[in-house]
Amino acid sequence: FSYPQYQPQINMTILKGEKGERGERGMQGKFGKTGVAGSRGHTGPKGQKGSAGAPGERCKNHYAAFSVGRKKPLHSNDYYQTLIFDTEFVNLYDHFNMFTGKFYCYVPGIYYFSLNVHTWNQKETYLHIMRNGAEVVILYAQVSDRSIMQSQSVMLELREQDEVWVRLYKGERENAVFSDEYDTYITFSGHLIKYSGDP
Repeated sequence: FSYPQYQPQINMTILKGEKGERGERGMQGKFGKTGVAGSRGHTGPKGQKGSAGAPGERCKNHYAAFSVGRKKPLHSNDYYQTLIFDTEFVNLYDHFNMFTGKFYCYVPGIYYFSLNVHTWNQKETYLHIMRNGAEVVILYAQVSDRSIMQSQSVMLELREQDEVWVRLYKGERENAVFSDEYDTYITFSGHLIKYSGDP
């Protein structure tokens, strides 16, 4: 008589060992394909109106130009005479006053001025380009049997409110400039070359 052999079975789940160390991080996998774009969301509510911005600087026109003419002759008298012009070719922003015969500087800077006259035969021609009551340059022609065109030009640095005009010398001599109603023999022109505020 033989006894049956008994073989015990061990439950491996109850034989848990100690926690091991963390392994190294593996390599990153490949990116997946781009998914389909989702549908557009609903429009959000309208935001509140923003506050007004600070006021900007006032726009300034840094230009000045004029060109005027005279169709009437002028003879000297016992006092100085300002040359008044009756023909306006260019008068940008009305800086030249046709009633006073003067250019008023509203844009400070460097200006170019030119004066052209027709002399009178057997008479002297004697004028000045004036600035604020001071003589700047002279236009002069001696007595001659012939009448000729005479010119003068100058560049001036003007400040705001400066005045420039043409003055006929008083009658210590027989002094005159010629012109007539059919042609313009006398012209006075000026324009801004450089605004004083420019670098």
